[in-house]
Amino acid sequence: MTDELTRRDFVKMGLAGAAGLAAVPAVAAAGTTPLAVPTRPLGRTGHHPFIFSLGGQASLEQADKHDVSIAIINRAIDLGVNYIDTAAAYGRPRDASKQRWELDGISQTFIGEVMATRRKEVYLATKADDRTKDGALRQLDQSLRLLKTDHLDLWQIHNVQSDAQIEQIFGAGGVIEAMNSAKEQKIVRHVGITGHFDPAVLARALNRYPFDTILMSLNAADKHHLPFTEELLPLANRLQMGVIGMKIPARDRLFKDGAVNTMKEALGYVLTLPVSTVIIGCKTVEQLEENIAIAKAFKPLPAAEMARIEALAANNVGPSNWFKRPPVASGAAEDDQNME
Repeated sequence: MTDELTRRDFVKMGLAGAAGLAAVPAVAAAGTTPLAVPTRPLGRTGHHPFIFSLGGQASLEQADKHDVSIAIINRAIDLGVNYIDTAAAYGRPRDASKQRWELDGISQTFIGEVMATRRKEVYLATKADDRTKDGALRQLDQSLRLLKTDHLDLWQIHNVQSDAQIEQIFGAGGVIEAMNSAKEQKIVRHVGITGHFDPAVLARALNRYPFDTILMSLNAADKHHLPFTEELLPLANRLQMGVIGMKIPARDRLFKDGAVNTMKEALGYVLTLPVSTVIIGCKTVEQLEENIAIAKAFKPLPAAEMARIEALAANNVGPSNWFKRPPVASGAAEDDQNME
């Protein structure tokens, strides 16, 4: 049976009759990285990602950045990155006349070009932003096609922001039904949830379902507005989940004279927290290499240094938290996930 037929039948039957699909192959504990890099457990998954992982935004979601994107992805793997994160929404055209799964995202397309020959070297994560079972399955079909794979290591619910979304996710015909079926059929190894808007909403979701991972916003300014570190991060740790940090430089808005102004401070702060790894989207190969060099040299920061960085970040709270639920000094939260 061809991969294309497998995916088509998988979506059409809602997984109910998709018998005979190949089991998902195991990923080695530290991937197949050619260089010694610092790793941590990804919760209960059995995977040990490099503490720096590649995010699918920045250049990777821009149609005119093909060559640099392919170079970034390949160089990341060459340097030991064994976890890559993307989403169906990243770089997706905006066209209200079509459904989400009818619009192919740039990020998954570029990553899939590399996965065609290097799939076994990474733990591959993507996200569905449709909240229904049927819509999410269609997005899963799209993701498998674009990423040129027959399975995902991690499939995540994208950017959960409200209690109303939680009710839809867990209600009849919600996306959680798609995730359960996909996991049972071994199309998906692990399932997760993501968000950066309101930590209390995500905490309620964690108390309703045994997600394997959570992707949450964590940066040096976090404690100054709706902190994810206060209750959500400890909860995820108690549940033995894989914790992936994002928004570390807040699309570079964290950086400001008189506040946090180096990636070493930004990355060191978050890596000192109890996280499995962090994802950062990169604009250039040089930026990628700088981030990886910082991660390889990382040593946990003492409490006094963490406090110093937090105090610096207090001078730039609004721009550093622009993705969270308002009010913040910068005004209404923005959507950089291309989900509107």
